[in-house]
Amino acid sequence: MNNDFSVLIIEDDFRVADVNRQYVEDVKGFTVQKVVNSGKEALTYLEEMKYTPDLILLDIYIPDVEGLDLFWQIRNAYHEVDIIIVTAAKEVTTIQGALRGGIFDFIVKPFDNVRFEQTLKRYKDFRFHLDTNIELNQKEIDSLKDFKKIPSSSSHSNKNTNHPKGIDSITLNKITRLFEEKKMEGTTAAELSKQIGTSRSTARRYLEYLVSIKKIETKLIYGTVGRPERKYILRETYEQNE
Repeated sequence: MNNDFSVLIIEDDFRVADVNRQYVEDVKGFTVQKVVNSGKEALTYLEEMKYTPDLILLDIYIPDVEGLDLFWQIRNAYHEVDIIIVTAAKEVTTIQGALRGGIFDFIVKPFDNVRFEQTLKRYKDFRFHLDTNIELNQKEIDSLKDFKKIPSSSSHSNKNTNHPKGIDSITLNKITRLFEEKKMEGTTAAELSKQIGTSRSTARRYLEYLVSIKKIETKLIYGTVGRPERKYILRETYEQNE
């Protein structure tokens, strides 16, 4: 018998939907029940299903619905289904409305698989705590609220096995802090290697990994002579200066 948590993915972008499916299926204890690409298809599927999914991954930007309309339709009709918003929407009113509607989490695109996996694991713990108890005391109720909290970067395990081979969490966090805390205008692999005391190739490996998970961007700086210089820039800083 399959005791996995069933997941319905509502995402209009086929490529993103496929990535989300892979992320879900990479986490033990979860199975993708269905992927739908519109609000109409989602509601029809839920109406016809004998068993509703345990969890819905919902994008706010669905072409045939407006704003949080689909979210509220699902929330009002299927109280027992948990919802995680996965979207590019960042408006405070949208986030506030979703939080008031009782979502488990709100994940902003683009995101990396580590953040996604953390959410699903916290959800699994959350459900286990609820499904294996008849009554809860105050301490246990407080712990349920903790399952919904987004872990800070300082709480990540230094032995995170989700990083590729050759990427150490301690070094990665150190480099990330250099970008976030010092607000660097930009750095090259050579400059970073001196700051963290590694070889240039090692520094470049970490920088390219941060680019791959969309934490930083690259920019070519053209001088008066010679080849352009490849600078690595914090993603938010880069976007604000565009």
